[in-house]
Amino acid sequence: MLRALYEYILRLAATPYALPALAGVAMIEATFPFAPPDLMLAPMVLARRERAWLYAGVCTAGSVTGGMIGYAIGFFLAALGMQILALSGHATALTAFHAWFAQWGLAVILIKGLTPVPYMLVTLASGIARFSFPVFVGASIVTRGGRFFLEAALLQHPRAKAVIDRHFYWLAGAGVVLIVGAFVLLKLLGGG
Repeated sequence: MLRALYEYILRLAATPYALPALAGVAMIEATFPFAPPDLMLAPMVLARRERAWLYAGVCTAGSVTGGMIGYAIGFFLAALGMQILALSGHATALTAFHAWFAQWGLAVILIKGLTPVPYMLVTLASGIARFSFPVFVGASIVTRGGRFFLEAALLQHPRAKAVIDRHFYWLAGAGVVLIVGAFVLLKLLGGG
């Protein structure tokens, strides 16, 4: 199934729908439970290495825009933000976010923006907590942009596609382990 999705996204990269689809996935993931945009970004960069920076920029812009929407939901519609967190299995995320923010401040947004932990946890909780909006946007640009541009840079290597094609299932398994490990760590730390 993962291989079929990978092949589909490689083909999608050659269509006019590639950029809007990437931006849409990045926006949705920043506000609601959804697949991370990396699942589209990586195959798109592998399919068209010459467009790596464009793809990373679109992914960053979509994610930051979605983050602002998530922040607005948390800020203006806190009850809806809490419902989204609860429906996604992260009912205690706000309490954990407050505790982490009290201890580490801005570093919470910077660290969580780089990790495979759903970004919607940060966006909704930041709005509900009434975190400084300009600082939130700046941190989102740094972390999401840093993540997506680093990914694009690594995948732009001429041999990246051959390595991924050869070791696809091992890399996919490692990715699943990383994501599951991040969720387990989040649960252990009281985030959800």
